[in-house]
Amino acid sequence: MEIRPRSVSPQLKAAVCDLYDDYAHAVDAEELDRWVGFFSDDAVYRVISRESHCLGLTHATIYCEGIGMIRDRATMLEKVAVFEPRVLRHFITGVRIHSANPDVIVASANFQIIESLFDAEPTLLMVGQYQDEIISRDGELCFRKRDAIYDQYRVRTTLVMPV
Repeated sequence: MEIRPRSVSPQLKAAVCDLYDDYAHAVDAEELDRWVGFFSDDAVYRVISRESHCLGLTHATIYCEGIGMIRDRATMLEKVAVFEPRVLRHFITGVRIHSANPDVIVASANFQIIESLFDAEPTLLMVGQYQDEIISRDGELCFRKRDAIYDQYRVRTTLVMPV
């Protein structure tokens, strides 16, 4: 059940907004070691189409279960993967806290990602919604579950960096 926005403390709302902003900055700056730190040890991270999500399907364009898989993805991108250099810019709006208790915060936000390749005009890479379960770890918020649900029917370019 969704809680009313006015019943969320300003401090909690600010902390969740900071988490989203800090996450976007780490990805945009390609600080992948830092990106891994936004997840709990048992986290699930998925980039999934809206169609698959609405049908309750579990397959995803990117699927990581546990911090080991998330760390492997970061290591692969830093050390192994060969891809055309690009710059990403994440724009996050509409942060909503749907429920909050001492164990978990359920939140969502809209996202838009612009991709700039060095030999082309910037393009819209992805648009969608984050649906998250957030927990506190050692006094810091982190994602226990992050679904990046994209709205377009296909991913136009190579999906390299985290969403």
